[in-house]
Formats: sequence, structure tokens, C-alpha cells
Amino acid sequence: MSVHRKLVLDEVRKYHQDTQGDGVFVPGTTEIWPSGAVLDEDDRIALVEAALEMRIAAGRSSRKFESSFARKMKRRKAHLTNSGSSANLLATTALTSHLLEDRRLRPGDEVITVAAGFPTTVNPILQNGLIPVFVDVELGTYNTTADRVAQAIGPKTRAIIIAHALGNPFEVAEIAQLAVDHDLFLIEDNCDAVGSTYDGKLTGTFGELTTVSFYPAHHLTMGEGGCVLTADLALARIVESLRDWGRDCWCEPGESDKCLKRFKYQMGTLPAGYDHKYIFSHVGYNLKATDLQAALGLTQLAKLDDFVEARKRNWRRLRDGLDGVPHLLLPEATPRSDPSWFGFVLTVSPDAPFKRAELVDFLEGRKIGTRRLFAGNLTRHPAYIDQPHRVVGNLDNSDIITEQTFWVGVYPGLTDEMLDYVISSVKEFVEARG
Repeated sequence: MSVHRKLVLDEVRKYHQDTQGDGVFVPGTTEIWPSGAVLDEDDRIALVEAALEMRIAAGRSSRKFESSFARKMKRRKAHLTNSGSSANLLATTALTSHLLEDRRLRPGDEVITVAAGFPTTVNPILQNGLIPVFVDVELGTYNTTADRVAQAIGPKTRAIIIAHALGNPFEVAEIAQLAVDHDLFLIEDNCDAVGSTYDGKLTGTFGELTTVSFYPAHHLTMGEGGCVLTADLALARIVESLRDWGRDCWCEPGESDKCLKRFKYQMGTLPAGYDHKYIFSHVGYNLKATDLQAALGLTQLAKLDDFVEARKRNWRRLRDGLDGVPHLLLPEATPRSDPSWFGFVLTVSPDAPFKRAELVDFLEGRKIGTRRLFAGNLTRHPAYIDQPHRVVGNLDNSDIITEQTFWVGVYPGLTDEMLDYVISSVKEFVEARG
């Protein structure tokens, strides 16, 4: 390490230490965020170090993160993207690739998903000319069931794309078996559930493809960023091509001739020997991340196990503290699962002597941040009303979620004192309303 670099990094450490607050929690004044990044001195150093080296595009840190994260998530390949939403777009679009031949998804094919979710799980279905088939979820777990998915399978069904709700796994082993039995693709949106398990197996390891987000609200953060993971090397190659402009070449920018036949290809109707670095086999995008993001991701990844345990611990403290409070449906883990929780979800009973909005306003007035369970019933939003789709069964629970449900935080930045204040505030409100 050069003398100048060491001086800069030493000053960065001092700066970090000098800018940390006193950590004193003041009830009703200190913000209790529902989600957020937990960043320490090592994270700040990693960002500055990458900046000093001017690693402004994807490079060494990106490749190291991809290989490390793939090992951690027990997949063969991981490809970084600029967001979790882009990861979902790439995963879905990969299933339309001509390289999959007869198995490829084509416009008009149906994809089963849930109505009570986040738009970017569903948007890539529509963006690829596919038809979403919406099913309802269970209250309490806020996930759909294998039975609902089975009832939705029709002659045009070709894939299933579902997110693990707020870190709580859906019945992924059973749904993965349905996919096998009916020759369907399964994409797991694992953006909220990194570290969750079902039947002792990590979520994100049941389907052909899985996606992750590194937005600050999630288990790990790069500021922005996401990832597509798979155990299928052919699908991984398709994802990489689509992410990197659609090109056929797999050399990194600045590299050449890793295949040792850069000028020996003949593809499409191009002349023989056309430069492989500029042959495009997919209609792709540029959805890459940068080394600055990856450098932060590497220091965050070292803390993942601690983050997961903190989320579980915080969720359990809220669950135990609010147990027995009337008029509130408390969350439940899906049977046979061990969730790495994203949030603590509450549903106000329809016959409660207060409205969800009243409880939310009370909590927000005490600086306790709340969030809706994302879109509620997506089919009721203006963006989707006129979009082609099919609904199987009713969406009654998704409608209840739209009207009655919200969640509060469990992320690792919350202290026991903060969580106890959330508990006492909810109890105080409910008791005052009878």
C-alpha cells in the first residue's frame, strides 16, 4: 500500500468514527425506520479504496463478489446487475431465448404469479409479451400455496414466478415439484429472503433461476444493485449475454480472445471471421453493476450471517411482545420454513374498532416508520387494469391486504429499545380503542 493511499484510508477511518452519532434513542423523536442499510467503517473504506483505484466499471471486485455470492447461495453462477428489478427482467427474458429451442417462452404463454406482490416481479412477464395468471395468498404467511398454483395450471402455462413474501418462504419444494411434473420453469424472486430456508434448504435453490436485490432496504446493500443466480450453465450464459448488450462474446470489457478464436466465427449472415466481440446473439440490454458497488457488496457479504440472525431475533421480539393483542392478525412462518425476515407484517381485523389508517397514523406520529405490503392487489392498480391477465379463484385475501395490512421493520439497525417502543405503542393504541 502506498504512503498516500494509507494516509487517505486512515483519514477515512477517523472521519467515520468522528461522524457517528451518540446512539441515544429518544422515543417519539428518533426515527425508527422500517428498513435501511447497516453500514460500518469497513464499508466506507471499501468504497473509498475502490474509488482511489478508479474502478468505475465492472471488474475485479464484481467478479469476486459474483463467485463468493454464488458459493454462499449454493448456485454455480451469479451475475451482478444494476438492480433487483433488472435481475427479474433478465431472469424472465432469459426464458425466451432462442437457445432454449422448443422450451423457450413465447408471446401469449402464461406465467403463474401472485396478485399481492411487488410490480417488478410481474412487470417482466408483461414486458416479454407473456400473460400473468394471478392467484391469491394466505393471510398470516402472505404467500400463495401449492394448491392454488396447481389449480392455475392450464394448457398455456409455461412458467411460475413468485416472490418469497417479506422473507417468508412460500411452499417452494411443492411448487418446484409441480413445475417438474408439468414441465414448467420456476423463477424464485428471492429479493426479500436471502438466508431463508425451506425444508432446511436455502430459498433460491429450488428453481431454474433466482433473483436478489441489493437496494438499501434488503439484506445486503450496494446502494443499488441486484443479481441473477442459477445452477444451469446454459441459462447463466444467456443471462450474461442479455445483461451485456446481447453480445455473444464472453470476454470482459478490456479483454480479448479468451476463446482463442475471436476472428474465426461465422454466425448469422455475417462474413466469416467477423470480430466475435461485436457479434450479438440476443436483443439485450446494458444492466451491469460497477466495481464501486461490488466493493461495498463484498464487505456487506462478510456480515450476512449476523444480519440474518439479527432479523430473526428482531422479528421474534416483536412477535412475542405483540402476542395476544386483540384485533391484529400477527404473522406466521410458513410451516417447515426458517425465514430470514424482511419485515413484521400486521393485518387489522375487518371488525376492529379502529381503521388500519388510524393505527398507521398513530405510529408514524411517533416516528415509527410503516410500509404497505407493497402493491396489495396488483390487479386494482391503474397500470394493470387494462393489461392482459387471467385470475384463478378469488383474490379476497389480496383485497384484505390492500385495505388492512402494513408492516414495520426488523432490519439489523433496530435496537431492543426501539422494538420495545414499537410494541408498547401498538398496545397503547389498541387498548385506548377498546
